[in-house]
Amino acid sequence: MNAKEPRHRIFGMQFAKIYSALVNKAERKGRTSKEVDQIICWLTGYTAAGLRKHVKGDGDLESFFDQSPAYNPAAKLIKGKVCGVRVEEVPDPLMRRIRQLDKLIDELAQGKAMEKILRQPD
Repeated sequence: MNAKEPRHRIFGMQFAKIYSALVNKAERKGRTSKEVDQIICWLTGYTAAGLRKHVKGDGDLESFFDQSPAYNPAAKLIKGKVCGVRVEEVPDPLMRRIRQLDKLIDELAQGKAMEKILRQPD
């Protein structure tokens, strides 16, 4: 028996579907897909063209994060709860990145200013 935890099913979900859900969440609250793209690019280091490639492709969420060009070191400043889980305490690095993205999109949907969402180290 493998002592490792089983792979979470969200890791294998198609990124395009997750992206669509994030955009829908933001747009329902009066925000835009452009703002969602800005957050994703800030967090992962993707260019707009690189992000579009993933949105149009059939790759999974794990590949999307694994291939991110330059994951933002300021992501460690993302704190708080998403679905009752404290983002900064998530032990699995991939799941933490997924939760960080979800937290940023939640803040966008809650009406936070982009300058606050895109954290800057002091």
